[in-house]
Amino acid sequence: MGEAIKRILIVDDEENTRIGLSKLLSQEGFEVESAANGSEALDYLGHRKVNLVISDINMPEMNGLVFLRELSRKFPSTNVIMITAYGGVESYLEAMNLGAYEYLHKPVRLDELRSVMKKIFNGGAISQVS
Repeated sequence: MGEAIKRILIVDDEENTRIGLSKLLSQEGFEVESAANGSEALDYLGHRKVNLVISDINMPEMNGLVFLRELSRKFPSTNVIMITAYGGVESYLEAMNLGAYEYLHKPVRLDELRSVMKKIFNGGAISQVS
C-alpha cells in the first residue's frame, strides 16, 4: 500500500476495538493512534497529521456522526471510514452525506477493511490532515 508510513487514527469508545484494530493495522505497516471519543480525536487532529480516520458511530459524549460533521468542517479533505455494530440505512445515508468514504459493520472484517483502504491509499483519495 505504498512506501511511506501512513498514520491512521482509530476513534472508538470500546477499548477492545481500538486495541484490536491498532494491532492488526500496525502489523500491516501503518502507524496507528487512537482516541476514545470524538472530542479527543478532534484535539489530536489539531496537533498531528493523519492519512485516515476510522471512527465508530455509537459513542457517548459525541457520537460518530457529530464527530464526522465537525471533522468534515475542520478538516474537509480527510478520508473517513465509519464503523458500527448498530447501523441502519439512515445512519449510512447521513454518514455518506457528511463525507464518509465508506461505512462498515462491526465486527469489521479485515479483508473488507483492507479492500477499502487499498482504494483510498492507491486511488489517490488520501490526504494528510494538518
